[in-house]
Amino acid sequence: MVKREEGALLQSIVLDREGQHGLSVQICGGLRELILGGALKVGERLPATRTLAQEFGVARTTIVESFERLAAEGLIETRVGSGTYVSRALANERPEPTAAPVATPTARVRLAQAMDAASKLFGTRLSHQPRAFTTAMPAFDAFPMAQWARLSGKHWRKPRHQVLGYPDPHGECSLRQAIAAHLRLNRGIACEWQQVFVVAGAQQAFQLIAATLLDPGDKVWFENPGAIGARNSLIQSGAELVPVPVDEAGIVVEEGVRRAPAFRLAFVTPAHQQPLGAKMSLERRLALLEAAESSGGWIIEDDWDGEFCFQGAPMATLTSIDRSGRVIYVGTFSKTLFPSLRLGFLVAPPHLVEQIGICLDAFSPGVPTALQGIVADFIVEGHFATHVRRMRKLYQERYQALEEAVREQLAPDLEVVPTQTGMHTVAFLRPGLDAVAMTRMASRRGVTVAPISRFCLEPIARDGLVLGFSGFTPAEIRAGVLDLRHCIRELAEVGAGAGYWTGDSAGMVLSREPNSP
Repeated sequence: MVKREEGALLQSIVLDREGQHGLSVQICGGLRELILGGALKVGERLPATRTLAQEFGVARTTIVESFERLAAEGLIETRVGSGTYVSRALANERPEPTAAPVATPTARVRLAQAMDAASKLFGTRLSHQPRAFTTAMPAFDAFPMAQWARLSGKHWRKPRHQVLGYPDPHGECSLRQAIAAHLRLNRGIACEWQQVFVVAGAQQAFQLIAATLLDPGDKVWFENPGAIGARNSLIQSGAELVPVPVDEAGIVVEEGVRRAPAFRLAFVTPAHQQPLGAKMSLERRLALLEAAESSGGWIIEDDWDGEFCFQGAPMATLTSIDRSGRVIYVGTFSKTLFPSLRLGFLVAPPHLVEQIGICLDAFSPGVPTALQGIVADFIVEGHFATHVRRMRKLYQERYQALEEAVREQLAPDLEVVPTQTGMHTVAFLRPGLDAVAMTRMASRRGVTVAPISRFCLEPIARDGLVLGFSGFTPAEIRAGVLDLRHCIRELAEVGAGAGYWTGDSAGMVLSREPNSP
């Protein structure tokens, strides 16, 4: 038989044993205040009289007397064989609690200098509402919940000390070994499992790397446009981000060398550039590795959705061709599985393993043990590989649905850039249409798009929209495209494009701030 729950903890009621009022009166008054103030909800079960007597250190008759007074006032009711509850009659009588007014500060709060400076540069995070065309949204409808539930039940039935104790800050060995084996077979990365560190998402990996390698003022090459979350992590470290342009072959290494030859760190997304979608060419990869070796710098390879190459063979990772140990590989299960896992990993070069381990030991609480065990078995039993294969096929179908719908409904106003990898693509707007205005108008119609300029540290030559397709059925994609068609028509009718662009002989140049919402 399952033991009945014993009701709320009521330790906010403080008794004055030397006061002029009896203990039963004080307890009655305290309970009355909690009920009328809304802290105890209508229908909520109160602790048993014996339980309250033990917790307050009084005789049980004192509690019974308090309950009898409250029952006489109609505030509580007793149900035979069940317990004592806040009266249901209060549902229509008790006034809604009013929120205390929020005090307006008269002076600005003093922050640490590093955070004060960084907060002025942070990029706004993108919406993650599950609606077209939100980016980085996996196909929840195709996730193998049955296998996941089975593995979850298996792990929660293990001995309690294994699932309830403190996790290893470096990550559970079973998961580190499974990740290393997967990377060797599928990403061409020859690493030992001791080089793999499990973290609470890729964001924590970026913060850890920055804390380990960067001093305030260090130069960091950063793709322009580039990933907003990684940008915020590196800015917070006090580093100076150097925007380096991106073209169809990836980051323009020559321009990075020109702007900051003595860079300390470079952040790149070689498999599927975030957000433009370019694959970094082999020539650029070799040039980047050479530049890092020359400057004594490091490279973060963010392989955030490189698993989902759905056309042609995926290119080798940057880490797999690194012979000098300059590349730190970062991966995430938020995209390959689901975001609420908050589970990622990094692969440290051999000569950084010790220091990364020291940092994690010092300030990382680790990731929940059971989650790591579930993911490890999900990989080892082959479910992960099967899931990735299915998602590659599914994402290709959904990308094709997007490309066809845009071509049929939105050409020539919107031009989708072809992609062979990932969970999103970009679409360029014809001159005269403003991406920021389009974003706001789409949001009012229940559609999420983001202007490319939102990912920029400095203006770019041509703006457009970032369109996620992975998390939405072809029908939802087509409906979203029709909404965008209405937005474009409305923009054309009101002339909303005027004033947002300025032209010169080199083409169209953004005149709006890059991080405007």
